[in-house]
Formats: sequence, C-alpha cells, structure tokens
Amino acid sequence: MWTGVIPAVTTKFTPDGELDHAEMERCFSLQMRAGCDGLIVCGSLGEGPMLSPDERLAVLATARSVAGGKPVLLTVSEAGTREACALAARAAKAGAAGLMVVPSPIYHTDEDETVATLSAVAAAGDLPVMIYSNRVAYRVDVTPRIMERLASDARFVAIKESSDDIRRTTEIINHFGDRFAVLTGVDNLAFEALSVGAVGWVAGLVVAFPDETVAIHRLMRAGRYAEALEIYRWFRPLLDLDVSTFLVQNIKLAEALAIGSTEHVRAPRRPLSGERRAAVEAIVRTALERRPALKLAA
Repeated sequence: MWTGVIPAVTTKFTPDGELDHAEMERCFSLQMRAGCDGLIVCGSLGEGPMLSPDERLAVLATARSVAGGKPVLLTVSEAGTREACALAARAAKAGAAGLMVVPSPIYHTDEDETVATLSAVAAAGDLPVMIYSNRVAYRVDVTPRIMERLASDARFVAIKESSDDIRRTTEIINHFGDRFAVLTGVDNLAFEALSVGAVGWVAGLVVAFPDETVAIHRLMRAGRYAEALEIYRWFRPLLDLDVSTFLVQNIKLAEALAIGSTEHVRAPRRPLSGERRAAVEAIVRTALERRPALKLAA
C-alpha cells in the first residue's frame, strides 16, 4: 500500500513549548514539493511520547492539510494496549490514512503479547497498519515468525524494518513475497535495503535534505544504482545522525542549518550544546559545502 519516501517528520514547537503549526506547515510542504510519498507524524523523531493525544491529533490534522491527498500515518507507540487502542480509534475518526504501530516500548512483549497487542490496535483503528519493528531502540523485534501469525489480518499491510540487520529484508521477501510492503527504517542502511527489494524508505534526514533523499529512491527505482550510490556516499555522514540517542536534536539542528527551521524540543530533551553540537554542526556544514548536483529520475 505504501511505497517510496515517507518522511518521519519532526514536530515543531514555539519557544514556549507549544505546537508551532505554521512552521510544521512550511516544513511538511517542503517534503511534498520534493516529491515525497506521504508523511508519518508523532513517531520517535516526532517526539510522539512527549505529546498528549490531543496534540498528536492536531499534528495529524496539520500534516493532512498539506499532504495533497497523499497518505498521512499516525504513530501509535503507547506503554499500554488500552491507550494504544484508544489512540488508534481517535486517529481513524480524525482521518489518518493508516497507523504505524509499535508494541509497548516500555514493557518488552514476548511473541504472544506482541501478536495480541498489534492485533488489538489494528482492530481498534480498523485502518491499514505499518508494523514498526525496532529491536535496537525499543527491543521490539517483529520477526517473520510473528508476521506469519499476523498475515491473515489484511489490515497489516507493511513493515518498517529497523532491526539493523540487512538480511531481514530478504528474509521477509523470501517468506512472504509481496504480502507485506517492506520499508527500511534505518537511514544509513537505506541504499542496502532498497537494493535488495525494500519498496520504501521511512526516512529521517529527509526532513532537512528532501531532494537528495527522493533522488536516491528514484534513481534506485530506475536502476541507476551508481548515480544513487554517489549521492548516498555523500549523504552517509548525515544519515549516521539518525542512529543516535540524540537523533531528534541532531536532525533538528540539521533542519536549522539546511532549511532555516527551529531546534525547539520537548523536555527532558534539550538542544545540542558544547562538543556534541560542534561535531554535528561540522558534519552538516561540510555536507552543505559538498552538496552534489542532482540528476533526478522521473
């Protein structure tokens, strides 16, 4: 159901910590103009756990207002299944095109609990679901064996594969064919995943560098791998910023430098400072100085 580049967008705040809808409209529109294929709001990069349910639905509404009919997914990543189901039901009423669902990131579910949680949330929202498997950040690993148990429910249409094991993409495709759309969720494994059959990229650094992200995907789709790899090699130091405890602050700093956005975050996060900030800023400024000319595939 979902293919292409789907940004996991950041949530914008005013200096006093309120939602900055005007800046979100501007930044989300940049993604659409670059040719992205949808939006995912209120995930890890979107600081979803720091937002109230009402705020998350407000961000969803803003994203839908600029998406031009392209799918906008709301992330469901609640500690409790009851709360996850309630949010899924509200998202459906609010017009979400689908859900990206993480089993509880607080309690690490076993296989039976993972199946039960995902199934309950899918039933509550009655929307298409992208499963989010991320054993590195959340210790939530939705394996092909678990996917087998979910495959009879047509609401499960895709998986954001973030196990950090490139072999997993091939394992899923070998086992299921095209039953599930496989999207890579690890920025610095994107070229590798797309080269072995992933049909999409749930991207992070795209929010600061949308044109380059879309170019890589389009070139890969067109079979122009050498051209895509040239851009990807330039991009890699930036993409590494997504694989970090400080990914939100890293990427918001990249947005500030590349597209003139803001760095405001929700506590307990604070914007980068000191040596860490200097290191990230150096990576971004070097990339901006060496930015490649793009030859976009149609």
